[in-house]
Amino acid sequence: MELGIYTFGETDPRRVGDPSVAGQRLRHLIEEIELADQVGLDVYGVGEHHRPDYAVSAPAVVLAAAAARTSRIRLTSAVTVLSSDDPVRVFQDFSTLDLLSNGRAEITAGRGSFIESYPLFGQDLDDYNDLFAEKLALLLALRDREKITWAGKHRPSIDDRGVYPRPLQQPLPVWIAVGGTPQSVVRAGTLGLPLAIAIIGGMPERFRPFVQLYREAAQQAGHDPATLKVSINSHGFIADTVEHAVSLAYGPYIDTMSRIGRERGWPMPTRQQFDVERSPRGAMLLGSPQEIIDKILFEHELFGMHRMLIQFSVGPMPHRDMLRCIELYGTVVAPAVRKALA
Repeated sequence: MELGIYTFGETDPRRVGDPSVAGQRLRHLIEEIELADQVGLDVYGVGEHHRPDYAVSAPAVVLAAAAARTSRIRLTSAVTVLSSDDPVRVFQDFSTLDLLSNGRAEITAGRGSFIESYPLFGQDLDDYNDLFAEKLALLLALRDREKITWAGKHRPSIDDRGVYPRPLQQPLPVWIAVGGTPQSVVRAGTLGLPLAIAIIGGMPERFRPFVQLYREAAQQAGHDPATLKVSINSHGFIADTVEHAVSLAYGPYIDTMSRIGRERGWPMPTRQQFDVERSPRGAMLLGSPQEIIDKILFEHELFGMHRMLIQFSVGPMPHRDMLRCIELYGTVVAPAVRKALA
């Protein structure tokens, strides 16, 4: 099983709009990816947001910088908001990343957890579902052939044009990210694409039917479910002790989830909810290395997943503590999990 990290490049919400803050976060992020590579982790994902409290709106640019500082770790978006982007440019960006990284690029395509990119790039939210379906079809056509003729509703037509550069990997990996919508799960299975499931709250067991649905849809479409990959993506943090992990993560987590909750009308998070989420059966992977080992193995029993990605920076975290978290993940947690699953 592959073990990795994903991030959105969170910044200090008290200093929103300060370029120096975003710049420092990006430089720290590159150092974090470099360390993840050095300690033997398998994957690093960088998300796309168009908000003042996140430093990354162009994952491919950040990942390209990381490619120059790493040698083996796979570099993926987490996610690319394909619905509001141009699939041609997405393909070109990640093909370029694939060449720079010597074949380590991946695209994780989704519709996004926020909606700011839709009006920003002139897309209508009423077309939310159609945009993703059409643009995903174009992206997959682009990776399958060098020259393309294509027509759709939401992008100008293409008449026998070549799209360059071509990636080193054939095909360039494209994952589908879902948050628990059955239709999205079925789409991924029908297309035979790997599936990334975000489990950021509640009990992980409730997502087992989605994995089963995915594999059934794949089989019905003629794909071998045994060849298709599943990734579980969840919040968490690792420190030398559970007490230290809680003391570091609780404040940023509550602040971030409260801010998002006010925007969306969610109930405000509480300490009790936080403790339930980090419990042995909760969605959050937060605690000492042994607690994270146990949680990953528990979820592997549930899902038989091929990849586990943890978001360590749900809110802004001190850089030195992030580095220690990554070090523990790569040198203590990952070897133990790999040994247990060997």
